[in-house]
Amino acid sequence: MVIISATEFDPGAHLNSFMDASQNAGAIASFIGRVRGEHNEVESLYLESYADVTERGIENAESEARARWPLIDVLVIHRIGTMRSGDPIVLVATASEHRRSAFEACDFLMDYLKTEAIFWKKQTTKSGSEWVEPRAADYQDNKRWS
Repeated sequence: MVIISATEFDPGAHLNSFMDASQNAGAIASFIGRVRGEHNEVESLYLESYADVTERGIENAESEARARWPLIDVLVIHRIGTMRSGDPIVLVATASEHRRSAFEACDFLMDYLKTEAIFWKKQTTKSGSEWVEPRAADYQDNKRWS
């Protein structure tokens, strides 16, 4: 399941629901990303997406993850709009019979979200605003899956 929303979300509540719905899974891996404070400099992060294209791309990445690993279930929640330092921005959860598949699929999906998902990020700090691009290390991480 893929959810892109401008509404705040509670990662713990979503993860508990995901776990309840994945009773046959022997392993659940998850990643929760938050807006970094960057040494108390970041005041906000604004994310914009091209809704249909962004969601379709994430759904395609989910399909690829399901083809690569024997997954029981997948959940991706990604915020858009304005968020403050410490706010949850993303939750990725994967359920599988065994841990390695769950871990790798979760990592694969996060690498996709960091480098290929169509989001525009604008970070506002005490000294101004700037658009943020993925780091070179993010692209290097994503190359593992080629």
